[in-house]
Amino acid sequence: MTEKDFLKNKIDKYSRFLKRDLTKNEEKLLSKLTSEIEHLTDEDKKRIKKEILSGSLEEKIVRSKMLIIDWYCKYDGKVYVSFSGGKDSTVLLHLVRSIFPDVPAVFADTGLEYPEIKEFVKTIENVTVIRPKMSFKQVLEKYGFPIISKEQSQYIEQYKNAKSEKTKNTRWNGNKWGQGKISEKWKYLVNAPFKITDKCCNVFKKDPFKRYEKETRRKPIVGVMAGESSQRLVYYLKGECNAFNAKRPISKPIFFWNEVDVWKYIRDFNVSFSKIYNMGYERTGCMFCMFGTHHDEKGNTRFHKMKKTHPKLYNYCMDKLGLKKVLDIYLKRDFEKD
Repeated sequence: MTEKDFLKNKIDKYSRFLKRDLTKNEEKLLSKLTSEIEHLTDEDKKRIKKEILSGSLEEKIVRSKMLIIDWYCKYDGKVYVSFSGGKDSTVLLHLVRSIFPDVPAVFADTGLEYPEIKEFVKTIENVTVIRPKMSFKQVLEKYGFPIISKEQSQYIEQYKNAKSEKTKNTRWNGNKWGQGKISEKWKYLVNAPFKITDKCCNVFKKDPFKRYEKETRRKPIVGVMAGESSQRLVYYLKGECNAFNAKRPISKPIFFWNEVDVWKYIRDFNVSFSKIYNMGYERTGCMFCMFGTHHDEKGNTRFHKMKKTHPKLYNYCMDKLGLKKVLDIYLKRDFEKD
């Protein structure tokens, strides 16, 4: 098949699913993207990465719809949108259903969502709710607390529970390239009087979704974005937006979007979103998760906001779940006196 025939097939395919003829601008962009995808060379990567981040929202929407249509066709419509109720997945769901209205959304009710998120999810049609097999309290008791980051908490947990000296040494000093080790600034936490873990995400999100996929045979579409992360953009350049050949196939059609794109899409298409964003929160997710708290502004962390907006939940996590003790040691200060 010639490149011209390949492009014509692409145009016909997208026109069919979009139920309209493509505009001249869309055809031009599609031609450009097809050429990029089919003939990508190493020297193009830097240029394309810059174009990805600086592209217009219109271009990104076309890219995303291409990916969504290809994913949907590959699996004969047996796909679903991983829907958290946050702004990114809300935009993703709107984008997917603008082409395929019957694609189901799946919401993982971890028990840790903001009440406003759960209220918003109830307003969306065709949402399947899945749940984990353990509560947050049970995870804390069995595995430990999620602090710093997934990577660093995993390294600390592996160091403390290592059965081999090789693993212990790697986690403390790194491999021969100096990688895979506990950061110097967090080494004091190996002696913390509480367990540290990265297993929360597996228990609350990954495992329930895997069970859903096994039961339904549907393949996920998720709202992960690369933002300014060079490492994540490498995945895009390798074609990982639609990872057909991965052990767990997954689609990330808004991978190359950013926060500005998401909010512009919401305004341009009048998309409803959770009122939690009108309460001073920039990000949602699990309320009691401590990952990245050290990056929050002192005295204005997500937990300080929670104290103002959801005082009962704040008191519960600080006193009943013991998060205050953990935060004081993790942040090396009396957290509540910030």
